Amino acid sequence: MRNTSLHLQNFRNHVETNVAWAPHLNVITGKNGAGKTNLIDAIHYLCMSRSFVSSSDRYVSHHDATFFMIKGHFEGNIRSSFDVGCSYSRGEGKKIFVNESPLDRLSDLIGMVPVVVLSPADKKLTSEGPKERRSFIDSFISQISPRYLQDLMDFRKARKQRNKLLQEFRGSREVLEAYLAPWNVQLVEYGSRIVAKRTQVLNQFQEYLEREYEVISGMRHKPHLVYQTFCEPSGEDQTVRERYKTKLEEEQDHEMERELTLVGPHRDEIVFYLDDFELRKYGSQGQHRLFAVALKLAQLLYFSEELDDLPIFLLDDVFGDLDAQRTEVLLNALIEHAGQTFVTAANPIPFDDYVTFDGAKNRKFRVEQGEVSQV
Repeated sequence: MRNTSLHLQNFRNHVETNVAWAPHLNVITGKNGAGKTNLIDAIHYLCMSRSFVSSSDRYVSHHDATFFMIKGHFEGNIRSSFDVGCSYSRGEGKKIFVNESPLDRLSDLIGMVPVVVLSPADKKLTSEGPKERRSFIDSFISQISPRYLQDLMDFRKARKQRNKLLQEFRGSREVLEAYLAPWNVQLVEYGSRIVAKRTQVLNQFQEYLEREYEVISGMRHKPHLVYQTFCEPSGEDQTVRERYKTKLEEEQDHEMERELTLVGPHRDEIVFYLDDFELRKYGSQGQHRLFAVALKLAQLLYFSEELDDLPIFLLDDVFGDLDAQRTEVLLNALIEHAGQTFVTAANPIPFDDYVTFDGAKNRKFRVEQGEVSQV
């Protein structure tokens, strides 16, 4: 999949920007704050309907502007050519358009343009709590499985309603149990498929991670993932379903006491290991960084081999923390990736030693105060 052109209006410090991209490697340079990251974040909006930088759409508009608009043209194998637009205005919220037609749900965009992001924020994946890793795997699988994304949304709705019932109901225990029963059925149905799919993908992903960590680190430490959920993980949703029912029955008193749903994939953890030690607790800063890079390279390779369309790869200011050897390894990985890549960099990187910026296959851009020019 390729983004051939991008139009921004009132998007952060880009008042009116138009860019025509190269099909392979696009390097974007400029000082900090010039607007480099904004360009690839706009592409992320068109792929995932949200920013990878900001948690709220309302802080994205340029200064005092009340709206922003992003438009992009894409070309791929499944859908040969199509346009995606994203608009946001205060009071009306966010809307996504495909070929000028509004999508009924923002989630319908997910997976249309597969994307992988590597940024400094990825350190949260290995150093912070389970929520970061659940978010990673949910975003990962949602791009390859619309059914998984739908199960996630349905599970969240059911859990929200079940929690409201647990918190607000003031009748007898017997009546509460009767009211909880239909919500339990929904939790088990959606949650079991979520756990089974996570198990399947993580088992496959393990091989990709081992391969990419050895390449980027140059070391023989073996990375591996341990998926922790409310039962022994299984790739068979029927097996998980039976275990889920049993666990809900066992925890019913506790949930009533806490007035909270305590059993389900919303509490899962994915533990990262290097050999026999847990990375989050014992890893050095360097090991954390290399593990995060390996995770995203493994995701890129997984998507490239499993999907019909190659993913777009977005790298935001990632070379500053890498030594010369790892920089060379990562540069070679970008060149070998047959899909489209975007790289932002504040400091010079020796791309010219590896590729030719002929304008046809590879291009370099300079950003200054929201103005973009090809160099």
